Amino acid sequence: FFKPKLENVDKPASEQNSSQPTTESLGRVSFKDEAGKLYNVDELKGKVLFINFWATWCPPCKAEMPSIQTLYNKFKGNDKVEFLLVEIENDIEGANKFLQQQNLNLPIVYPNSSIPNEWLSGAIPTTVILDKNGELAGREQGMRDYSAKSIEDFIQNLINQ
Repeated sequence: FFKPKLENVDKPASEQNSSQPTTESLGRVSFKDEAGKLYNVDELKGKVLFINFWATWCPPCKAEMPSIQTLYNKFKGNDKVEFLLVEIENDIEGANKFLQQQNLNLPIVYPNSSIPNEWLSGAIPTTVILDKNGELAGREQGMRDYSAKSIEDFIQNLINQ
């Protein structure tokens, strides 16, 4: 029931005429960690961004976290990639409790702005991967196994571009 293959973005027909979020709208997308550190997406250009949208009450979201931890560990320390796990409900206490219970050390952030519909259209978990230019390179909706070699290769290829 895991789908380990990350597909390149294919837009539905309804979105064919609307392109990526504009540079102007990307400049307004930001997240904040528990300590208050801001992560402005526009300022992270030059890095591959792995952004996972989840909530503490979502069983599929929580089920995929160990595989995200495995992927995160493979790229930890690589300054060309940034992982942002966005707990969409701003449940800091619940997120910290979950991480502690599962022995995970993922970089959890919270929305500090609106999130583009091209990234998150309502269903969670959803993961988007942005290339170094800030363009959407991959989008997965639903639970996935992110520990698969194919996803590691996908991210490494984006880093190498």
